[in-house]
Amino acid sequence: MPSRRPHAVGLRSDRGPILLSLMLSTALVALDATIIATASSTIARELGRFDQLPWLFSAYLLAQAVSTPVYGRLADIVGRKRLMLVGIGLFFVGSALAGAAPSMAVLIVGRAVQGLGAGAVMPVSMTITSDLYTLEERAKVQGYLASVWGISSVVGPTLGGVFSQFVSWRWIFWVNLPLAVVAAIMLALRYRESRQVTRREPIDYLGAALLTAGSTLLLLGLLQGGTRWAWDSPATVGVLASAVVLLAAFVGHTRRVRYPIVDLSILRRRVVGASTTVSLLVGVVVVGLSTYVPIYAQEVLGFGALLAGFALAALTLGWPLSAAQAGRLYLRIGFRLTAVIGSSLVLVGGLLLLALNGSTPLVLVGVFCFVIGAGMGLTAVPTLIAAQASAGVTERGAVTGTNMFARSIGSALGVAVLGAVVNAHTTLGPDGAPHGPGIMNAMRLVFGAIAVAAALLLASSALMPHDRQAAVARRARLAEQEAEPSEVTV
Repeated sequence: MPSRRPHAVGLRSDRGPILLSLMLSTALVALDATIIATASSTIARELGRFDQLPWLFSAYLLAQAVSTPVYGRLADIVGRKRLMLVGIGLFFVGSALAGAAPSMAVLIVGRAVQGLGAGAVMPVSMTITSDLYTLEERAKVQGYLASVWGISSVVGPTLGGVFSQFVSWRWIFWVNLPLAVVAAIMLALRYRESRQVTRREPIDYLGAALLTAGSTLLLLGLLQGGTRWAWDSPATVGVLASAVVLLAAFVGHTRRVRYPIVDLSILRRRVVGASTTVSLLVGVVVVGLSTYVPIYAQEVLGFGALLAGFALAALTLGWPLSAAQAGRLYLRIGFRLTAVIGSSLVLVGGLLLLALNGSTPLVLVGVFCFVIGAGMGLTAVPTLIAAQASAGVTERGAVTGTNMFARSIGSALGVAVLGAVVNAHTTLGPDGAPHGPGIMNAMRLVFGAIAVAAALLLASSALMPHDRQAAVARRARLAEQEAEPSEVTV
């Protein structure tokens, strides 16, 4: 029986199959972000070129990051359904190419095509969810989507190890093919997009080219600077300088055209600006933890890679668990207070990291990471949904894409800044990991930087608009709906 509650813009029935399609598409992206890690050495032994191994990760992340804001805006112009099917199609092609790759170079190209598909799937799927479900319904739906990330973070590395050891590493990519087909068919048959979603506007091709090129060079310079290239090398300086010029040209271009590919004026709205800043800082904190907690556990505490991953798993476990409950909380106390509570937990966890030393029990490291993860789930999701709720249907994709792009920029900044700190206090061994007597001092500085980022995260969350009165109205509306006998379909 259909729900008696009003739906958001979009489909008014068959939302269950559509949600399953979105969850399946999200799972493909989430799995491929982690599944290749445990198989990378096997791949390098078979295809050779160990020196190109980092590009299996960088090509995917770069392509995903730089395409996300463009896809988000295009979803407002040409429609969510078309862009989502394009994203799934690109992911299918990239997976097939990577699975059949005869060389490392072809595999890297396949990963880049996968990243282009992921760049569409993530913002557009979240925008479709925002279209189909009311704010109250999303409190439940986001729990399903959060569970996809939680399960994928655990299943991904395990599947990668199983395929590479017992079957073939190529199945890491081939397994995506039937899943992508199922997701595309379900979406094509069941999703009937509302005419309100699209609008007739010219596509800003020049703006898209400037943003994509500038973002690519910026991320490339931040990711490679201080690692493969010295910060003062001509390569780093040239790439970053070119990025600044292209992005400056993009900003100037957006002020002159009527329909820019990304309207920067949306950042002037308090809720969108604060949410985007939160997303950037989330990227800094997450990349800092995911990169250096395992190094601390191995190089300082002396644990193996498997046990070192335990602490990081606590982070990925705490996030979806709290995100699944965040909806109930923000419906009752508001987005701002929920985000403040969440970022306060992140700050508490960040300050606890400062107490780590050379003899800290590993289980305690896991507890601290779990606290941070729980805080992230109460911060990242509510602030994004608040920004989406403030946007009209014809700009919701742009808001979502900009928010997710900010997290990618934050991750790149975190890699650059924290990497420079660690490199200044340690030496890199043959395995590329930092070693030496200064490693504990370097880790203290890293954890201090994470704590500072957490403090800025709390300040940014506090800048969200006050919405307590709206939360009171939502509670009253929920009480009325719960009193009505009705069956609600997902």
